[in-house]
Amino acid sequence: MSHVAKIELEIKSLEALIQACRRLGFEFVRDQKTYQWYGRWMGDYPLPEGITTDQLGACDHAIKVPGCTYEIGVVKRNSSYTLLWDSWESALRLKIGQDAGVIKQAYTVEAVKQDAKLKGYRVIEKKTDTAIRLVLSR
Repeated sequence: MSHVAKIELEIKSLEALIQACRRLGFEFVRDQKTYQWYGRWMGDYPLPEGITTDQLGACDHAIKVPGCTYEIGVVKRNSSYTLLWDSWESALRLKIGQDAGVIKQAYTVEAVKQDAKLKGYRVIEKKTDTAIRLVLSR
């Protein structure tokens, strides 16, 4: 069964996404034009907004997650990127977390670090069991 969904996260920095993938042990595959998913839309689940059935499985880049068959498609939309994935595979759901929270957090941390460094800040990352704290200094 296919349940392709859009991860509610606007990717403005491809470099921050690549760093987030490294952070998580995922493989960012530049210029991969398709991502693995069920392979056909079954009509039992709404399509992601702005995506047609012909566009399912197509991407500009992909993310491979160790231990998973399905992949995450990185799709360029205007000046940013959208992430698409088929939530049917339970292994992928477990690795990226509820509503893809794991990848959202990793991207946000990397994007903030990247932006802070561009503005001349030093960034120190502090992790606890439940949070990641970024300390900026000049």
